[in-house]
Amino acid sequence: MKKLDDIDLRILTILYKNADITNKELASQIGIAPSTCLERVKRMKSNGIIKGAFVDINFKSIGGNIEAIAAIRLQPYSEEIVNELRNDLLKLPEIVSLYHMGGSYDYFIHMSVKDSEHLRQFVFNAITSRDAVTTVETSLIFEHSRSGVLPNFEDD
Repeated sequence: MKKLDDIDLRILTILYKNADITNKELASQIGIAPSTCLERVKRMKSNGIIKGAFVDINFKSIGGNIEAIAAIRLQPYSEEIVNELRNDLLKLPEIVSLYHMGGSYDYFIHMSVKDSEHLRQFVFNAITSRDAVTTVETSLIFEHSRSGVLPNFEDD
């Protein structure tokens, strides 16, 4: 894979903060032609550097009054069980994101539900009903913030 240059990193920095920016505005902020900017973005997408863009939704505005993280431990632990859990949970509308982890827990699940009863039933029906789930610890999220600063891994 071609190493990213300064212009690529500037494009990524701006897109990381605001993926909704137009190509014309992005090119203008960097000082390059819109066609050049578009080609660079397309190249980074085709190389898997840019995996996608998303909309950050206020879940309360659509009825998701509670957000929670469930930490899950599996036993037995196998690739088949891990993949099955991931594939099944990603189909459910309550799931915001999944994190397959190393360490004490095998999965962290970020979910949004309408109320405490919905959370209770979701945990029972979608998680603890599985034979491989041995432990579930659910914690409420009071606030979720996402950094708008692109991590920098370049040597100074």
